[in-house]
Amino acid sequence: MSGRTSLTIVLAAGEGTRMRSSLPKVLHQVAGQSLLGHVLEVAPHGEGNALAVVVGPDHQAVIDEIKRLRPDAATFVQRERKGTAHAVLAAREAIANGADDLVIAFGDTPLVTADTFSRLRAALADGATLAVLGFRAADPTGYGRLLVENGELAAIREQADASEEECKVTLCNAGMMAFDGRAALKILERIDAANAKSEYYLTDAVGIVRELGLHATVIETSEDEVRGINTKAQLAEAEAVLQTQLRRAAMEAGVTMIAPETVFLSRDTTFGRDVTIEPFVVIGPGVSIADGAVIHSFCHIVQSAIGRNVSLGPYARLRPGTSLGDGVKIGNFVETKAAVLETGVKVNHLSYVGDAHVGEKANIGAGTIVCNYDGFDKHRTEVGPGAFVGSNSSLVAPVKVGAGSYIGSGSVITREVPENALVVERSEQVVRPGWAERFRAHKQQDRKPKPSKD
Repeated sequence: MSGRTSLTIVLAAGEGTRMRSSLPKVLHQVAGQSLLGHVLEVAPHGEGNALAVVVGPDHQAVIDEIKRLRPDAATFVQRERKGTAHAVLAAREAIANGADDLVIAFGDTPLVTADTFSRLRAALADGATLAVLGFRAADPTGYGRLLVENGELAAIREQADASEEECKVTLCNAGMMAFDGRAALKILERIDAANAKSEYYLTDAVGIVRELGLHATVIETSEDEVRGINTKAQLAEAEAVLQTQLRRAAMEAGVTMIAPETVFLSRDTTFGRDVTIEPFVVIGPGVSIADGAVIHSFCHIVQSAIGRNVSLGPYARLRPGTSLGDGVKIGNFVETKAAVLETGVKVNHLSYVGDAHVGEKANIGAGTIVCNYDGFDKHRTEVGPGAFVGSNSSLVAPVKVGAGSYIGSGSVITREVPENALVVERSEQVVRPGWAERFRAHKQQDRKPKPSKD
C-alpha cells in the first residue's frame, strides 16, 4: 500500500428501528451468518489492522457476536444517537492512535467485499485525503447524490437539498468512507450539527476536506454490494442476491445443481468435486460435502460433515454434530444428531440416530430409533462394525451393540449385545387356530336384528 502499513477500521453496528424484532438488526442473518458477521469476516485482519466496533447501549448480544468472530476488536458504545459522525467519534480513542488509513464501514451491509476495503485504501495511497464509496442506482430516489467536478468529489447532496438538476444524478452515496489517518480526527471533529435534526452527519466531511484544500474522490461499486438492511423485505432481497452468488460459485467449482434456484447454501458451505445437489435442499452453517456425494431432494443439513460418495435423502435431516463416512447411505425420512456413521453404514428409511457411533458397514433397519434422552440427560449408543439392527427396533441408551451382531426386528434393546450374537426381544407369538373365524361369526350374530317384544 505504498508505505501505508497501518489501518483502523471503525464499524458502526448501531440498531435499526424498522425490523420489528427484539433481535438487534445486525444479528439478523443472511446465508446462515449475521449481517455483522459478514462484514467482520471481510474487514482486514492481522498485523497493522485495528478494528473498532461502535454499538448501541444495552446490546450485549452484539458485543458477544463481535468477540466470537473477531476477538481482536475493541468495542465502543454510542449512548446517544446523534448521527453517523457522532457514531464514528464514539471510537475517538481508536481513531486517535493515528493509523495511516481510517476506513469507516457499517454492520448492516452484508454483501460488501474485502476488495472494496482495498480499493478505498488504494485511493488514499494515490493522494486522496477522503475516498467515498458510491454506486450507480437504478432508482436514486432517497439516496444522497455524489457530485463530481473535474474528477474530484465536490459534495454529497441529500435529496431534500438537491436541485432539480442534481436529482438527475444517479451516482449515489453508499456510506463507506476512507480517510487519510493523519487528517481523519481533525476532519471529523470539525463536523457540526447545524442542520434541522441537530445531528452530526458524516457526509459533511466532504465539504470540510474541500475547505482544507485537500482531495476527495469516489470509488464506485455495484448497487448489490452496498445494500443496507433496514427492513425484513430488504433482508430477503439481500438473501436472494447472496444465494445467487453462492450458487454460481459452487457450480463454477464443479457442483451440479439441477434446479439451483431451489437450493439454499450458507456462506461457509464447502464442496468437493463432482457433488450433485437435487432440488429443494437447504444447507445451514457448518457443512462440508466431499467428492461424489449426492444430496437428494428435500434434505435439510446443519453443522455436519458428509464424506465421499455419500447418498443422502430424499427427505433426510442432518442435525448438528453429524459425521457421515465415505459411502454412507442415508435414505428417506431419516434424522441424525451428534452421530458418527463410519464408512459404508446404511440407514435407509424412517429412522432416528442421535448421540451415537455406528461402526463401518453396519445396517440400521427401517423404523429404528435410538432412544437417547431420558427426560433429563442425553446418553450414548455404540453400534459395532457390521452389526445388523432389524426394523422397528429401539436402542435404549446408554447401550452397546457388539460388532457383527444381529438384532431381531421389533426388539427393545436395554442391555449390551455381545459380538456376533443374535438378540430377539419380543413377546412369544401365540397362535390360536380357528379363532378369527369364530370371532367373525360371533360379531355377525350380534348384528342380527333382535325379535320384537310386542
